[in-house]
Amino acid sequence: MPEGLFSRAFWLCFSANLLQGVAFNLFLHFPGYLHELGADDVAIGWIASLTAIAAIALRPPIGRAMDRYGRRPIIWLGGFLHSAVVGLYLTVDAIDVSLYAIRILHGLGEAMLFSALFTYAADHVPEQRRTQGLAWFGVSGMLPMGVGGVLGDRLLVGGDYDILFVTALGLAVLSFLISLPLPERRDPFHERAQGDEPNGLRAALRQTDLQPLWQIGAVFSVALTALFVFTRRFVDETGVGSVGMFFTAYTVAALVLRVGFGWVPDRVGPKRALFPSLLCLALGFFALAAAGSDRDVIVAGVLCGIGHGYAFPILFGLVVDRTPVLNRGMAMAVYTALFDLGVLTGGPFFGYWIERGGFSFMFVTAAALTLAGTLVFWFWDRRALRALRVAGRR
Repeated sequence: MPEGLFSRAFWLCFSANLLQGVAFNLFLHFPGYLHELGADDVAIGWIASLTAIAAIALRPPIGRAMDRYGRRPIIWLGGFLHSAVVGLYLTVDAIDVSLYAIRILHGLGEAMLFSALFTYAADHVPEQRRTQGLAWFGVSGMLPMGVGGVLGDRLLVGGDYDILFVTALGLAVLSFLISLPLPERRDPFHERAQGDEPNGLRAALRQTDLQPLWQIGAVFSVALTALFVFTRRFVDETGVGSVGMFFTAYTVAALVLRVGFGWVPDRVGPKRALFPSLLCLALGFFALAAAGSDRDVIVAGVLCGIGHGYAFPILFGLVVDRTPVLNRGMAMAVYTALFDLGVLTGGPFFGYWIERGGFSFMFVTAAALTLAGTLVFWFWDRRALRALRVAGRR
């Protein structure tokens, strides 16, 4: 392990994120439960998107609170809420108002944890090795995808979703307990100069060199919804592969990339590594569209995992690098909100195209969206950075 890259605080945060991530990713199987309750694919997309509605609305106050009061209170509150809400799934036996309320509360808890844990990690990695450090921390977010997929497959052999919810509850509670001894870092929010305040949401949204990152982050998050919301339905409908098979290949590819080659983006330049990774993600979608065997699903999982393995920490690191320290919490809130926005818009969007053209057409649409978004980012970011250089701000 590279010297100086890790600390006790880093590993506590890593462990808390890993456990809550497994709890959350067990819900990759939740669309199957919704289908049993009578929901079609459009309805499943809308129900999945409910977690994002409240999460997006809550992101600005989360960012503001992190910049003013620190990361730890948000982590604690989010962990407690997440644990309580996961337990409520044991009461769900119909698609009704109570299910909608649970999904919204689940989104609130995840919004707090996702924003605060990743911001906390960004505070505790060396600046000169930020992408590598965030890639390592991202393992705690990637590993649960494979574990959640395989563990869910095993738990659901008998078709009982209650055992899945109980397991998720236990993991959520353990994550909360591990987060309690997290030490708070005293800067930047406690040691800023008197009168020096965070810039807020408007500044984060209007910052010239952050705007292209918000664009590609939104495209990336919408495209991923095709995988995280509909892989369960794809497997059930086509009989090809399994959720565990796909997400295990996905996770292993991402982990090998991050653990073995996490230093590459810092060495060659983050953007030089970003574009090939987004191309791999698009190729993975194309592979799923044409999948006719278990092997095809595994190949698609590897390609998508390679794409996600670099793209997420690179975009994360670029946001941190371009954001003033005092506004980091707000910028992280915006960045993580993009993934809720992806579920909110991508769930119904891809559900509609499944109904209209089938799963293959939906995956081709996700690939086209990824490629078009990457092209737009390429030109927009070059233009934004050039404008800042001309203005003498870079």
